[in-house]
Amino acid sequence: MSNLRVLVIGDDLTGSNATGALFARFGMHTMTVRGGATLPDIEAVVVNLGNRHASPDDARAAVKATIEAAGDVPLVVKRVDTTLRGNVGAETDAAMAALNVRALVVPAFPDAGRVTVGGLHLVDGVPLAQTAAGRDALNPVKSSRVATILRAGTTRSITEIPLDVVEQGADAVAQALRADSEIVVCDATRNAHLRVIAEAAAQVSKQWLSVDSGPFGVRLAAALGIAPGDQPRPPVFAVVGSITAITADQVQETEQTLGAQYVTVTGTESPEEIVAKVTGLIEQDVDVVGVRTMAAALDRVLAAKLPKVLAEVTRQVLTQHRIGGLYATGGDIATAITAELDTEGFVIDDEVVPLAVVGRLAGGPFNGLPFATKGGLIGDHTAAVACIERLRGST
Repeated sequence: MSNLRVLVIGDDLTGSNATGALFARFGMHTMTVRGGATLPDIEAVVVNLGNRHASPDDARAAVKATIEAAGDVPLVVKRVDTTLRGNVGAETDAAMAALNVRALVVPAFPDAGRVTVGGLHLVDGVPLAQTAAGRDALNPVKSSRVATILRAGTTRSITEIPLDVVEQGADAVAQALRADSEIVVCDATRNAHLRVIAEAAAQVSKQWLSVDSGPFGVRLAAALGIAPGDQPRPPVFAVVGSITAITADQVQETEQTLGAQYVTVTGTESPEEIVAKVTGLIEQDVDVVGVRTMAAALDRVLAAKLPKVLAEVTRQVLTQHRIGGLYATGGDIATAITAELDTEGFVIDDEVVPLAVVGRLAGGPFNGLPFATKGGLIGDHTAAVACIERLRGST
């Protein structure tokens, strides 16, 4: 009996290897091989066809041949570029024909800033066709709508499941998946959304073609019982004490790009009350959770109390929950936090942007915790996102 459980078909080496690493992280023995090579008898095989810029007919033929060579496999993943370059529609169509299954298209890669909202694929908040992918010399992406990109290579029926349905949970998504459509495109902006869609798909059928950039395919494999699965990554805790207009723009960018959610502090609440609200967000499996202040809500007396309150909140959150990284903006806030956490120092790893550094706490009960600090007037609107993403890459 063959050990092959997952076949991933990629179109370039870098993306193929990255997807292979995801399956390995999910507990599967994984290997990447070139197109046409003999497939190893291993749990997950990633075949790199290296044909991103091939003609649609050649791309179809290569996908068909790869599936036929693999034989009966519980899950086939058509790995697509995170910016949807290549023969996405043609390869999806060819794989569906070879497997006689429906396709679930979930191209979002939240950890890399690739999300899908309203059927549109965004890169760091920018519609796909307006990014460098739209100016690609060999294969420019001419539309930001995933369905439109697919229709360039297939005439099969396509429906879209919007974000508001995904956020209702697996049962709502499962109901939408039962609609009579050959290809289903799903919105997603967070890893939690990928898990919801995967769980819903497993409720509806055990046979799917997954068309994604890596993160969804591994979660679908886990939901189908093929892969052991991952453990949700602990959230980053963001403490925003600065009340400048620049900081407000940065906070808004974290909400839009990273799906960050914040508890707003007026200065009148007790630390325990604030922590209870933070706990509620953490229990919702949010990737970035934080506390922030609002300029209009603070007077001089309350503002003076704020650093100590937020520092106490931080200590309680870190004590009560598994946190993957800590981000603090505002110099007085960062100082108060490091004192409250009884740390001996701060080991600097890098400067993310000028005057915004990332490193790890040294000594004390939270030794080694990834920590980023940034002044309230530092950086453009993307600075906080850059700091938090660096923290998430450290966990």
